[in-house]
Amino acid sequence: MPRLVDTGFLYALVDRHDSWHLRSRRFLESNRELLVVQQGVTYHALTDHDSTEGIAEARIASAKHAGRHVLIPGVEMGCDIAGSEVHMLGLYLSPEDVKLQEILAELREGRIARGYGIVEKLRSMGIMIEWERVQEIAGDASVGRPHVAQALVEAGYVKKVAEAFDKWIGRNGPAYVERDKMTPAQSVQCIVERGGLACWAHPAELGRTFEDVEPILKDLKAAGMRAIEVYYKNYSRDTIDKLVALADKYELLPLGGSDYHGIFGNDERLPGDIPLPDSSVERLLALARTLPNRELAV
Repeated sequence: MPRLVDTGFLYALVDRHDSWHLRSRRFLESNRELLVVQQGVTYHALTDHDSTEGIAEARIASAKHAGRHVLIPGVEMGCDIAGSEVHMLGLYLSPEDVKLQEILAELREGRIARGYGIVEKLRSMGIMIEWERVQEIAGDASVGRPHVAQALVEAGYVKKVAEAFDKWIGRNGPAYVERDKMTPAQSVQCIVERGGLACWAHPAELGRTFEDVEPILKDLKAAGMRAIEVYYKNYSRDTIDKLVALADKYELLPLGGSDYHGIFGNDERLPGDIPLPDSSVERLLALARTLPNRELAV
């Protein structure tokens, strides 16, 4: 059963944090206590983009809060789809899986090429940030557009990370560069083959109507996907209701999370700020015990 936590929420929350790559200062407070624990999150999935590099450090931190916090290891994969992209979460994946790490390494190479291309485009427009600085910001993590955005903030070209996306590096921005990705079905297949649980992250962010979402969801269900993210940081009640209906129709587990990065300031929700029904957590924990990687389930 989900555990009552100090904040008074009945948690339950399976919260995604896809930016451990922004270093532990985003995940840990200055007193070294887990931010998610402070926020009352009992179950927490760490899903960085194309990387599991932060999980070892997260496990050490989580172990200090045994009984109060359970870490679910995972990853988030960006996938190509005509005119848009899909983000696929892989939950209960083992960072020690050699084949998984080979696949993720290939995806990160695509990120490096894309990041360098974005910087070159920006420089051609007179926006003189340095690729070396973007790499320094990323550290040993998977280079992504948020790191370019941080460099733009640091250099004074924008005031906020979100502004960098809106103005230059978002999908329709003048400095946007595509990268090599899997298809959504390939991503699902990869996650299932590596013993994990595939979940479509923020499906309503596809930029299309729900009529367009449903056939994609149907195909991904057939490929082995078991869950979709229903409870998301800025979803309206109407959007949640429509996603719940789709989850019920296709017998998918409705999950949710804050998508907390630690760099968007007041524009993002803190971990634990997205209420998730107890039933979703109970179903997730039960399903996890049937996975090939069931030893990762607590």
